Amino acid sequence: MSWQQTIIVGNVGRDPELRYLQSGTAVCDFSVAVSESWTDQQSGQKKEKTTWFKVSAWGKLAEVCNQYVQKGRQVMVVGTVEARAYLDKNNQPASSLDLRARDVRFLGGRQDGGQGGMGGGNQQYDFAPPPDNMNEIPF
Repeated sequence: MSWQQTIIVGNVGRDPELRYLQSGTAVCDFSVAVSESWTDQQSGQKKEKTTWFKVSAWGKLAEVCNQYVQKGRQVMVVGTVEARAYLDKNNQPASSLDLRARDVRFLGGRQDGGQGGMGGGNQQYDFAPPPDNMNEIPF
């Protein structure tokens, strides 16, 4: 058995877009920026790097994300990631990190003064369904 799980915590970069497939399945897409900062050992300068993820949520989770996700809000997303290479609209090579969400938690954001995190009374929602067989979880 193989298992992949990626956890990101970052800020939503654009409001969600909800669509429905012909089958009636809801799909919600939004982007999340994950930033890290450090001090360069040689120059002493502060550095920062931001990685963008394209997140897609499906089914009931998609509908909930469409309702609560908004630009600037801090979220934690758990899911599976796939790197994708493609040609952009100018026919130039490009790439993206696509994350299919299994779980989304709303940690905070601009509307609550930026006090993100697990504490402080911020709302948390866990909409991932439980596994069919808890004995098959690989941890």
